[in-house]
Amino acid sequence: MGMIMNDTDVFEAARPRLEAIGYRLLGSSSEAEDAVQETFLRWQAADTGRIEVPAAWLTKVLTNYCLNQLTSARARRETYVGRWLPEPLLDGDPMLGPADTAEQRESVSYAVLVLLERLSPNERAVYVLREAFDYPHREIAGILDISEAASQQIFHRAKKHVADGKARTEIDEAAARRIVEEFIAAATSGRTEPLIRLLTADAIAAGDGGGKVPARARAFEGAVAVATFLRGLFKPAEAKRRLVGGVPGMYAATANGGPAIVAVVDGRVVGITCLEVTPEGIVALRSQVNPDKLTRATEVWAAAEHPEGPLCTL
Repeated sequence: MGMIMNDTDVFEAARPRLEAIGYRLLGSSSEAEDAVQETFLRWQAADTGRIEVPAAWLTKVLTNYCLNQLTSARARRETYVGRWLPEPLLDGDPMLGPADTAEQRESVSYAVLVLLERLSPNERAVYVLREAFDYPHREIAGILDISEAASQQIFHRAKKHVADGKARTEIDEAAARRIVEEFIAAATSGRTEPLIRLLTADAIAAGDGGGKVPARARAFEGAVAVATFLRGLFKPAEAKRRLVGGVPGMYAATANGGPAIVAVVDGRVVGITCLEVTPEGIVALRSQVNPDKLTRATEVWAAAEHPEGPLCTL
């Protein structure tokens, strides 16, 4: 006879999946953790003996809580200082969730998380549950209280929105590191030409400082504008060091499955720049420098080995 699981064990067994769903739905690890905690409180208050399929019940409660958060987030984002970007997660973070298929890896790529912000809350939920967690439309319909046909329609619409907005190519870790090394070499050369060669003509650079760290609200657009901005950004300057509390080391890393540059000061992650790469070159650089969205990355960074050291310091 197998062990009988108590209510807490049942919940803890579901927690990793709930956290991964919450992160994809909300684009924030702390908001995902809050959603999971809220789901736990509701689970504790429920008559669990009458719940036939606990995993389905928990997914429904979590998803609906996240949908409410997404609806109110639209109002909150309007008062957010500057541009809102999702929180990047470094490789090895369990909240990234399943990564067995190309669809699962792509659904948590930084470029797709940015695109998911444009979807309605329902579109986002259907896309995440189907694409990343392989839920059948019958179950998604039950979670969202819609018909199975509606779930299928919403999924096709959401998938089309995402496909229209992206130009993703899968890149292995070695290739990601080479791209970052090449980029850092160009950015620290003091010239714009090597950078322009790496960028697509319509490249953009955007940043999220959350009003706590300077970041321009409007993105830089076009290879020349982006290269000029980056050349300035990668010039060592005393003012920058004062701002981040020391000399940042720039490391090659992987975030959300793609190439990234991680800026670290005394073991603290102070910035993550995710590079969106196509066969034509780098099409977007998105920098997260809001300290509130880097605490989890700092924990994951501290727990990992970094034998290579920084590619440069600023």
